Amino acid sequence: MEMGFEKYGCSHYRRRCKIIAPCCNEIFDCRHCHNEAKNSLEVDPLERHDIPRHEIERVICSLCNTEQDVQQICINCGVCMGKYYCSKCKFFDDDVSKNQYHCDECGICRTGGKENFFHCDSCECCYSNVLKDSHICIEKAMHHNCPVCLEYLFDSTRDITVLRCGHTIHLGCVKEMQCHFQYACPVCSKSYCNMTPVWERLDQEVASTPMPPMYQNKMVWILCNDCGETSEVNYHICGHKCLNCNSYNTRQTRGSHTTCSSGVSI
Repeated sequence: MEMGFEKYGCSHYRRRCKIIAPCCNEIFDCRHCHNEAKNSLEVDPLERHDIPRHEIERVICSLCNTEQDVQQICINCGVCMGKYYCSKCKFFDDDVSKNQYHCDECGICRTGGKENFFHCDSCECCYSNVLKDSHICIEKAMHHNCPVCLEYLFDSTRDITVLRCGHTIHLGCVKEMQCHFQYACPVCSKSYCNMTPVWERLDQEVASTPMPPMYQNKMVWILCNDCGETSEVNYHICGHKCLNCNSYNTRQTRGSHTTCSSGVSI
């Protein structure tokens, strides 16, 4: 049963079996290995595809090379092909420290321990219990590509975070955005962290940067990306502050026809 434990597998999973892809009848260590190989740039775009994971019916024992139906124990040598085994997902993994569990609502196996997560029927995905009473529901929140790297989020093996606005994104992609001073959600443009200190510094910048006389009375309409309110404010090159929530995360929607101090119609 323990023979070959954690000695077989691939970069994605430690397991003691290989899968036979029902779509192309080829042998791979896991579905990720299949998808990477069949979606590479070397493959004809018309031939690229992902494996239908739930349709896998045959596996090959890594120790004795016996082909057999999907099951946890090899019918020939009796080795356990994966300490964690899910008959619904046809999934094997020797690394049980991930605390894998199967979510019937999601239809896939997840990691982190079932007791630490809940399934949101509106978002149609599992979230940490920490978010149970505070997350913003967005229909099928995880059933789309990451807005930064474009990898499909629902079954991604990388860490995913939920932004304040409710949109989901890879945690690594958020950190990459922060390295480039991008602090707004790529989907809805709302600020995803506390920007109060930044707005206060912008207040100082606006106060210390007077506009030329011809622009001092120029008014523009803005839309706040954070609260959604519209305001008519003084035009300023440094930024436009929302009158409702004090955010500078705004966009100009239209200019005013107010006459400037110079007498020129703007």
